[in-house]
Amino acid sequence: MGQTLAEKIISEHAGKSVKAGELVIAGIDVCAVQDGTGPLTVQEFKKLGKDKLNNPQRTILFIDHASPSPRKELSNTHTVLRNFSKEYGAILSDVGAGVCHQRLIETFVNPGEILVGADSHTCTSGALGAFATGMGSTDIAVAMALGKTWLKVPSTYKIEVTGKFREGICSKDLMLHLIGMIGADGATYKALEFCGNTIENMSMSERFTLANMAVEAGAKAGLFVADEKTKEFLKSRGREEKFRSIKPDEDAVYEKVIKIKAEDIVHTVSCPHTVDNTKTVEELKNVKVDQVFVGTCTNGRIEDLRIIAKILKGKKVNPDVRMLICPASKDIYLQALNEGLITTFVEANAAILPPGCGPCVGVHAGTLADGEVCLATQNRNFQGRMGNTKGFIYLASPYVAAYTAINGYISAS
Repeated sequence: MGQTLAEKIISEHAGKSVKAGELVIAGIDVCAVQDGTGPLTVQEFKKLGKDKLNNPQRTILFIDHASPSPRKELSNTHTVLRNFSKEYGAILSDVGAGVCHQRLIETFVNPGEILVGADSHTCTSGALGAFATGMGSTDIAVAMALGKTWLKVPSTYKIEVTGKFREGICSKDLMLHLIGMIGADGATYKALEFCGNTIENMSMSERFTLANMAVEAGAKAGLFVADEKTKEFLKSRGREEKFRSIKPDEDAVYEKVIKIKAEDIVHTVSCPHTVDNTKTVEELKNVKVDQVFVGTCTNGRIEDLRIIAKILKGKKVNPDVRMLICPASKDIYLQALNEGLITTFVEANAAILPPGCGPCVGVHAGTLADGEVCLATQNRNFQGRMGNTKGFIYLASPYVAAYTAINGYISAS
């Protein structure tokens, strides 16, 4: 009986052939925490009585969720991570370096590896052909100490996408369509394995968006076969030698196969207050917005910023709209500067935020007022997500975000 991508990668790390449903102990390659989850992880690690990390050079502490800190309490938690990094030799990604998930794909994770992180969107790295999943702070503390973790091997949904997108349609539209189709709990503890010629023709940026939002359907991981595009991405990041390709067996057993035609996908938006509450842009043209937020680990990459800049060039943001743009990492910020994108944004009256999570987690830099509406390129729109339970968050692609900022209402032209 053949194996899926998830089963193959976990088998390598468990030292035996595994199948869906098995409980296994597997070695891990990379551990990650961020400033929201990291302090608890540090506390739990110290309770274990270990005097060293299993692999300090692949244990990364990210300060990105409140970056820079808006309150003294958060500043104190940042100090905890900085001190732990110095004491135990872990890697610190400090204020301004960028969102943990973007930094992980840029620098730390490679095909065929297992990454565990104390953040639900750790699954982003699955686009590199890694098994990447989020866990609780205590689980990560144990992984940091022992270099291994326990998990149940997930069964897999095969997501087969074929054909060509219409003009202006992005992988974000595809993912929102899929989540709307199967529900926010439609793939709970499953691995989503993306394939088909649409996926093969996608840029790595588009694949990262899909992997990032796998958890919004409840999935344990989102996985892609590492191919020539993966290899080129790794080469651009100075680690081409880390490339390897693991493919599912032709007779792999899938719990479900979902087939989607790319030409059927239209501009799709998630409405408050759940990601699976999806509608088309055409259905939402009477929805006025107060704020547009572009960025995050979902759509804060250079390709996303190029889409925004192309549409904003020579235009102005609607005077009734605040537009916030936040590059996902320092490297993306520098590239946007070099390409003149930041100039275009500022001339259009958008505000530029430092690399990090920004308003996405509702801690700072764009908290909504009572009754305000925000259209964002982020991955989650739960009530209170942007710092106010009386705010309303719609999720959409960068393409829709740009036109919405110009027009003042949800639109794609």
